[in-house]
Amino acid sequence: MKSKNLSLGSSLLITLSAVLMGISVLFPWWKMVFYAPQYPEGLNIIVYPNKLEGQLDIINGLNHYIGMANFGESNFSELSYLKYIVVGLVFITLLTAIIRKKAVLYGLIGLITLGGLLGIYDLHRALHDYGTHLDPHAPIKIAPFVPPILGQNRVANFTTHSLLGTGAYFLIAAFILLLIPLWKDRKK
Repeated sequence: MKSKNLSLGSSLLITLSAVLMGISVLFPWWKMVFYAPQYPEGLNIIVYPNKLEGQLDIINGLNHYIGMANFGESNFSELSYLKYIVVGLVFITLLTAIIRKKAVLYGLIGLITLGGLLGIYDLHRALHDYGTHLDPHAPIKIAPFVPPILGQNRVANFTTHSLLGTGAYFLIAAFILLLIPLWKDRKK
């Protein structure tokens, strides 16, 4: 007979997952690195859950020539509340570890999966908007484009690499830790 309760070991894994989620906000979740002959060391846009860093002024100055809107924290309302969503998920994850019910864990996994998919959609939408809503009066005319969420893209003489940041790896590890109890406690 299958138990509806999670073991103490599973509860500890869920607690560790909450810790990794919390730590993730201290690190970048995503970044883009732009390379060109005049910038062999690369220019960065580094995205934390609550701020943007990198050489934004230089990138915005260059993007002006192709008619792309400026990157800035004011353009991404998500940065004002995303950290609080993570804190809420940490709290819910800790409650799940205390309650130790499989049904609650399934709900948490569903919630995090939905949030992750919404986050990916939101990032894709932003990249689409930046790459396709170019000013037609810009000095340099290029075809609209959509930078990839992960991978490489080439626009004019710039090669762009989109990468996960350290914080994203903490989130992935946290999610995997939530899945392990489902396998570990599948039979009692």
